[in-house]
Amino acid sequence: MARYTGPSCKLCRRERQKLFLKGSKCHSERCPLEKKNYIPGQHGLSRRSKFSEYGVQLREKQKVKRIYGLQETQFKLYFFRATRQKGVTGANLIKLLERRLDNVVYRLGFAPSRKAARQLVLHRHFTVNGKVVDIPSYLLMPGDVVAVREKSKKLDIIHDSLRRTKDNAYGWLSVDKASLSGTFMNIPEREDVPLNANEQLIVELYSK
Repeated sequence: MARYTGPSCKLCRRERQKLFLKGSKCHSERCPLEKKNYIPGQHGLSRRSKFSEYGVQLREKQKVKRIYGLQETQFKLYFFRATRQKGVTGANLIKLLERRLDNVVYRLGFAPSRKAARQLVLHRHFTVNGKVVDIPSYLLMPGDVVAVREKSKKLDIIHDSLRRTKDNAYGWLSVDKASLSGTFMNIPEREDVPLNANEQLIVELYSK
């Protein structure tokens, strides 16, 4: 499947807010958004940011899609799956995205960003319930245990990331830094997910 390979910081500048795509760099003074708080491009500084209703909805969809590192086709499949579930479609969408293996690896603190987590999963550094899983989009179920493979436990990127992560920062996850493993306790409620987004705008966009 295709993936974005351009500068991650330009995506943050396009949305005019930090999407935390570059790990520790996003929390430092080296973050380009601190110095260039305007959209990229030759006319970015002078371009007006007045959006139509459609434009506001589109920007919200693009923001969430970029936060989770998805392409349009894959993101739309998650949306249509969310519409078939009981409950609020927007909340269902966020819950599905939070269940992705690469997202959970990032939330557990084993990777500095979702992009790094995706690469670690693809390189077969993690197991789910004792079996190696190299599919970043793998959806976890309550009770699933994600662990670093024995031969991967000395990777610096994992230990460096864990040192910057608070213990059990999310109520639906339980992490054991000593054994380099974590448990997906339950599917989080929308209000528990620290995501600065209005998913209802995405529902309105796809419902047109």
